[in-house]
Amino acid sequence: MKHSDWHDKIKANLEVGYFSKINQFLEAVYTTGIIYPPREAVFKALEMTALSDVKVVILGQDPYHNPAQAQGLSFSVPDAIPAPPSLQNILKELFDDIGVRQSHDLTSWARQGVLLLNASLTVPQNQPNAHANGIWEPFTDAIIRLVNQKEDPVVFILWGGFARKKKKLITNPTHLIVESAHPSPLSAYRGFFGSKPFSRSNEFLIKTNQTPINWLE
Repeated sequence: MKHSDWHDKIKANLEVGYFSKINQFLEAVYTTGIIYPPREAVFKALEMTALSDVKVVILGQDPYHNPAQAQGLSFSVPDAIPAPPSLQNILKELFDDIGVRQSHDLTSWARQGVLLLNASLTVPQNQPNAHANGIWEPFTDAIIRLVNQKEDPVVFILWGGFARKKKKLITNPTHLIVESAHPSPLSAYRGFFGSKPFSRSNEFLIKTNQTPINWLE
């Protein structure tokens, strides 16, 4: 991981030698199989959105597991790749909530302070959740705890049962938790559609004297 403002703070919240364990894990899996995202994009969410800049966290479970989809940013795929069903539903809710977004590459959100974080940062091809409950959770839980410690108010957007379990890490009453069903086609009609996460986030940011996110950019 590049030495962003995350590096030393995450390291201080993990057991001694944990970064070495992560490097050993990455070396092992990327040399023995097809892993997503590309190795250089594993820490992209942290490289694009500094801790000091985080205003919103959107928590995913693990990267997309099909070729060319995963970018290292939760839910985002390149515009050259068709949007997966969950992302299609996110964009549908965004349209109903705020308006039309032409791109399904969410990189511009990351540049504005939206931390697009997956709980697991890697996945083998065609094996969803294969790296869950292993090396990554202590690392990404430490990230959530660090954001929780921020004095500036942050919005945590938690979609689905997995993300909502992380609510126990968000103890600072300064922050806002926006939670609903997951945007997956299996659950989107059970509380995701109509939840208005984007306008609710911006209303909170404005209320706390912060610049809102341009979700349509």
